[in-house]
Amino acid sequence: MLSLLRLVMIWLATLTLTLAHAAPGDAFFDTTLGDYKAELKVAQQQGKQGILLVLEAEGCPFCKRMREQVLSRPEVQQYFRRHFSVFSVDINGSVTVTDFDGKEQTEKAFVRGLKFKGTPSFHFFATDGREMARYTGATRDPATFMALGRYVAEGHWQKSSFEQFLSAR
Repeated sequence: MLSLLRLVMIWLATLTLTLAHAAPGDAFFDTTLGDYKAELKVAQQQGKQGILLVLEAEGCPFCKRMREQVLSRPEVQQYFRRHFSVFSVDINGSVTVTDFDGKEQTEKAFVRGLKFKGTPSFHFFATDGREMARYTGATRDPATFMALGRYVAEGHWQKSSFEQFLSAR
């Protein structure tokens, strides 16, 4: 019994350390095995509009700011999880992923194909794999990021640019 108690105590200590070192905003992201073609099907089955890929780089100050000040907010997490499956993609990553066409390649090669312009970069894909919208850079504040989510989730991306959408609000 004492051994079991010791084991439980070690597990709790490990869990506490893991949670303490988790990066701000980690709860914003869903877990994936990197098969984005399959993730589109899962998102569709869950009744979501699609998936959001967040392209990030280690050491990117704007990525860090988004995680700490925007993606860590419960209301942001709830809204985006309701409408999208959300995944982080390392622009320099060597992990193998499966793209929307079923082709396996590294994260780095995958994001090159997306022709992104900087980090962070937010790419929204419909459940059929077509890109609905993209936004490059950190938003000013959580409200602007929420507006970006509404812009895509409510279908405004089909009629206007995000800047036009913001101006009309």
